[in-house]
Amino acid sequence: MNTTRQAVARLFFALWPAPEVRDALAAIARGLQAKCGGRPTRADRIHLTLFFVGQVARERLVELESVGSDVHGTRFTLDFDRLGYFRRSRIAWVGAACPPPLAALEAQLRARLAAYASPNDDRPYLPHVTLLRDAPRKPSEQDLPPVTWHAREFVLVESVMAAVASRYDIIGRWSLT
Repeated sequence: MNTTRQAVARLFFALWPAPEVRDALAAIARGLQAKCGGRPTRADRIHLTLFFVGQVARERLVELESVGSDVHGTRFTLDFDRLGYFRRSRIAWVGAACPPPLAALEAQLRARLAAYASPNDDRPYLPHVTLLRDAPRKPSEQDLPPVTWHAREFVLVESVMAAVASRYDIIGRWSLT
């Protein structure tokens, strides 16, 4: 067994969807796959990233849990109603306007986690959910039924790599007031 893998964790803070939101987004991903190609995001991996932390020594997990405990935000609603495409990475996504409570939550996390930021992380925050990877075609500008997501908490997630299929494990959870 690789002890280096056990010594580090690949982490990110995110919003995690309720089952009905997850299922609605997964259905959109399957529909887009028929039109755009690519691989749909597995339903159990659908999320909205707030801040990608990256590889962290496991002994530092307590620091990240402390960040989660110190960050405070209010509940908000997102209406995912637009499709987008990152041409270079060939990712099709669904996005939403960024309400002020989400912008404030993301800004708090970014400020508290500045030591973990990559050099090109100065781009404006774009709330989106990846629906397809390796999509050779951009989604068309079709009418998309909005998917409403009521954000009530945020989470710290570990991406666990495995030989057959990777998985996401929630290792911390904090309520929005």
